[in-house]
Amino acid sequence: GAARGDYASREAVEALRERMGLNDPILVQYVRYLGNLLRGDFGNSLITGNSISDQVRYVLPYTLELTFASVLVGVSFGIPIGVLTAVKRNSFFDYVGRVVSLAGLSVPAFYLALLLIFVFAVRLGVLPAVGGGDLREEPVESLRYLVLPALTLGLIMTASITRLTRSAMLNVLNEDYVRTARAKGLRERVVLLRHALRSALLPVVSVTGLWIASLIGDSVLTEFVFSRPGLGKMLVSSILQRDY
Repeated sequence: GAARGDYASREAVEALRERMGLNDPILVQYVRYLGNLLRGDFGNSLITGNSISDQVRYVLPYTLELTFASVLVGVSFGIPIGVLTAVKRNSFFDYVGRVVSLAGLSVPAFYLALLLIFVFAVRLGVLPAVGGGDLREEPVESLRYLVLPALTLGLIMTASITRLTRSAMLNVLNEDYVRTARAKGLRERVVLLRHALRSALLPVVSVTGLWIASLIGDSVLTEFVFSRPGLGKMLVSSILQRDY
């Protein structure tokens, strides 16, 4: 009876249950639900009565934009830092890189989001704190709204990629073919980029696909903190409104 309120009459609740098909056997309801899903029909909102499929189609591009921008940030920073910390193993740079990576893995996304808002939106005033812009009408301007959310998730992903890249590079640098390449007199840069990094990237690329899926889940609180359109904000708003 959530759609009718806590004080709805029994008649109103029964009428709603009949209209929504909740009086049918549970197996019938489940088969009907699966059939609707296959047709892309997620039903209607209990609060607004609007099609949920239309809402998903509207917010999905925002979530996908945030996810792939975060991956771009994570890969762009994580792989170079991971390579450098492996090459300069046990140096000051390596220790700093490992501490920063550990911090990145330990800081919750919503807390990092608040820190970035405080620095770049409140203190410096160079980026918007909330909103997502109009992705369809003004896609270039909407990129300003994407920076802070993408940095929030991207920096956390950077920590994971840095640790994985460093570990993979350390394993590869001890391989015979890397020592052979050095013995042939190849420049260190060629040895690292053409021989070592190519092999070390295989596990990084494999795990990146899994991180893309996890980023969609992590975007829930991030979108809510930045009041940004997306599946995450839609999910949290639906829960708060009891829009089952």
